Amino acid sequence: MKGNELRQAYLQFFESKGHLKLDSFSLIPENDPSLLLIGAGMAPLKPFFTGKLVPPCRRITTCQKSMRTGDLENVGRTARHHTFFEMLGNFSFGDYFKKEAIHWAWEFLTEVIKLDKNRLYVTVYPDDQEAYDTWHNDCGVEESHITRLEDNFWEIGEGPCGPDSEIFFDQGPEHGCDDPNCAPGCDCDRYLEIWNLVFTQFNKMPDGSYEPLQHKNIDTGAGLERLASVLQGCKTNFETDLIFPIIEATAKRAGVTYNEDPNTDVSLKVIADHARAVTALISDGVLPSNEGRGYVLRRILRRAVRHGRLLGIEGIFLTPLIDVVVDILGPGITSIAEKQDFVKRVVQNEEERFNQTLEQGLELLNSLIDTLAAEKATVVPGSEVFKLYDTYGFPWELTEEIASERGFTIDHEGFEAAMKEQRERAREARVKEDAKVATPDITFLKDEELVEDEAETASSVLMLGKGSERLQTAADGDEITVIVRTTPFHAEGGGQLGDTGFIVGPMGKVEVHNTKRLPEGTVYHIGTVIEGSISEGDDVTLEVDTNRRAAMARNHTATHLLHAALKKVLGEHVNQAGSLVTPDYLRFDFTHFSPVTQEELDQIEALVNEEILKATDLAIAEMSMDEAKAKGAMALFGDKYGDVVRVVEVPGFSVELCGGSHVGNTAFIGSFRLTSEAGIGSGVRRIEAITGRAALEAAKQDRLTIERMASELKTKSPQIEERLHQVLTEAKETVKELEQIRKEVSAAGAADIIAGKVMVGDVEFVGAAVKASSIDELRDLADMGAAMGDDKVNFVCKVSKDVVAKGAKAGNIVKAAAQVAGGNGGGRPDMAQAGGKEPAKLMEALKAGGEALKSMLQ
Repeated sequence: MKGNELRQAYLQFFESKGHLKLDSFSLIPENDPSLLLIGAGMAPLKPFFTGKLVPPCRRITTCQKSMRTGDLENVGRTARHHTFFEMLGNFSFGDYFKKEAIHWAWEFLTEVIKLDKNRLYVTVYPDDQEAYDTWHNDCGVEESHITRLEDNFWEIGEGPCGPDSEIFFDQGPEHGCDDPNCAPGCDCDRYLEIWNLVFTQFNKMPDGSYEPLQHKNIDTGAGLERLASVLQGCKTNFETDLIFPIIEATAKRAGVTYNEDPNTDVSLKVIADHARAVTALISDGVLPSNEGRGYVLRRILRRAVRHGRLLGIEGIFLTPLIDVVVDILGPGITSIAEKQDFVKRVVQNEEERFNQTLEQGLELLNSLIDTLAAEKATVVPGSEVFKLYDTYGFPWELTEEIASERGFTIDHEGFEAAMKEQRERAREARVKEDAKVATPDITFLKDEELVEDEAETASSVLMLGKGSERLQTAADGDEITVIVRTTPFHAEGGGQLGDTGFIVGPMGKVEVHNTKRLPEGTVYHIGTVIEGSISEGDDVTLEVDTNRRAAMARNHTATHLLHAALKKVLGEHVNQAGSLVTPDYLRFDFTHFSPVTQEELDQIEALVNEEILKATDLAIAEMSMDEAKAKGAMALFGDKYGDVVRVVEVPGFSVELCGGSHVGNTAFIGSFRLTSEAGIGSGVRRIEAITGRAALEAAKQDRLTIERMASELKTKSPQIEERLHQVLTEAKETVKELEQIRKEVSAAGAADIIAGKVMVGDVEFVGAAVKASSIDELRDLADMGAAMGDDKVNFVCKVSKDVVAKGAKAGNIVKAAAQVAGGNGGGRPDMAQAGGKEPAKLMEALKAGGEALKSMLQ
């Protein structure tokens, strides 16, 4: 069974058992600050497990894209470690429990994909007799195939937890160890874990006790790649049809053969794994950067490129592999297929940049080895190996290989010590956040009670919260969450900030700082009680800051116009990579692989302003996703949408899916003005712009600046450019004249200086203090010169070639002089310079320079 067929078979099986099939969530977590990336099937469903949000169905099944980078160094060195993988899962939220989960797992494994029952083993928690009996009595698993293990209990701190049961496949004794007691749970490869069933039935309390949960849950996870390896009879996951075509393509490019050399195999596996991860991350909206998710992407992408170098591959090779990845995963993961061309552009850009970085690293390494060789050393220090690894992305294996060619070894212990220090620093710096979603339980609210209406001004309080705690009353100074029956406040989303304003009750007043939306759609207000108190059930008046909202609406509609204009001027490859809509300005990040020229910026700005002047009415409507696509609506990069979407259209110019605030007619934007454009990452540019009053104010300030400049230049505004050119030309001529005068004065002074020469042996020596405006001027004057200021002195020494041949060294002469004046310096034998901090000792310093020359010539 092929990997894509296996994925489909699993999802269809659990759909037949009443589960709602959901598409894989993005690798970017939604409303969960505790996670950098989604690392398990249950992670996106966390609010449903905690009971704080109502799931769309009590039974759900997914095949979830997942990323883990905690043990990156093991990827390619073991049979099962991956950064990117897919997790098959079936979940129950207070519906079915242990018996059904076990029965269906057994049915799928033995009847659907027809694994040999005699090669399946299970483990259970020692106290979980119900699970043991279900496996043995109901499913017919022999007692010799059931192991009780203390490790079979899943928990992360306080909160929901419970026993689990793992299912193993016996790969045969040839994969095992020599221990006669080898059994599931052993570290060897004989018994391969393919599925884990977690029975969440307890709540761990702060005192360490366990209370039974009122609603018990099921959380299961089966690795798609692992199941595929069993079905396809592969020794490792890397040989399945989900990965091996990438290995084959890489091996062909490198001119190597898989399964001949262990080191070669490691590099082939790393590249195959990382190519999948890179494709999945970029297709979900992650772009290379030096922090957060972008750093994870950059790190694994560069690691793949490094392993390409270890295979002897030069130039671009990872980019073409994206096509192979899409051929494999595209049929099952639509987001990957849809973003194929964009992913390749990002990868190529990053790959080209890193190849240049690698060249710099190689130069540094070779320079370091040259220095060590001159010092008669034979070992590259671990700290230097780590520096190359950390700064230039060199793995120690590559450093070791290059060093070995030069007859050097590397300090492994020193490198490991530096790595350990870095990990400890990172661990100490990592913020430990609660894994639970920090919002109160809102399951008691009914959807029909919650209404959004921009025109409403009166409502009632349905819920107050503080962190994850529900409140009856909040008092002056409390920072709270408020949910009301009907809200005119617009929630943060699509890059637009949430509305602010006030909620006024009979006993108090809340200042609303932001408005947000929970994953299932509920709008909530974040604010502070600034007067009196507010309670659940209060009738309240709602006051939105309408001026602020109007300014954001202007900027949001302008963002849509900007997006369309960018595509028209720069090309259809432009995609949104992020945006921010505030009352004061708009920011738009987009994919483009070169700086935007001034001519292009002018065209973009003109296009947007042309649409504003057309005074076009916007068309805003809700429709199905299929209807929106038929209209050509652009979806925001990486966003998820429901079956019904809101389409914002500027007829004839722009069509986008958007839930934000907009003007009714483009004329209300007033005017549009670009303020900056710059690169912010690999293949990503950022434009900032202003509209409305902000654009008018900027134009006013420009006018005042020009008028002030005209006044200073004693001309009128229309002639300011001509007058400025005239002034600059006159200034250049004046500088030239002054330079000529300075040279003439210096030449006259130099003649006097040379007249004061003395003989040191048979060498003419001139040591003098001169006035010089710069070190360059001093060098022009110098045979041996010093220039003095109020608080410092500069020295320059020049020695002719014939005197250098007699043993004189300018570096030593100038150093001797500078040290007397409280400084230091040096340089080449024929020319050197230095500085001192004690001008009062200048003449003494010049004398010391002469003495130094004398000692060299003796």
